[in-house]
Amino acid sequence: MEKVYTAEVTATGGRKGHVKSSDGVIDMALTVPVGMSSGGKTNPEQLFAAGYAACFQSALLVVSAKHHEQLDPQSTVTAHVDLLKKEDGGYALGVKLEVDLKGVDKDKAQKMVDEAHQICPYSVGTRGNIEVDLQVV
Repeated sequence: MEKVYTAEVTATGGRKGHVKSSDGVIDMALTVPVGMSSGGKTNPEQLFAAGYAACFQSALLVVSAKHHEQLDPQSTVTAHVDLLKKEDGGYALGVKLEVDLKGVDKDKAQKMVDEAHQICPYSVGTRGNIEVDLQVV
């Protein structure tokens, strides 16, 4: 495979620490998400959700062009990333993607969402490791 891009982010202090990208665009404090107010800080699950939602939206734009369908600029992908506690005491992630393709017939929208799920790098990377629930709203 040809490398297209490399993101470089350094974390210090874990979930109660700090993350900073090599270009300085991301430079923020983190907090633990469970049972705490954010206090103006983000957490790894929010960052993952932001990346997945944006990436999936881009995959939908590729798929919609293939179908000669122009997506309404107000169409959205909302990623819900759950931090799950497993029975063995470990943790896992669960994802639900809610996709609203405004003005697109629900059956066609479902087909496009399913196709986007096959090409989105986040979907490809998590396949077989994280359960992803796709919902067309």
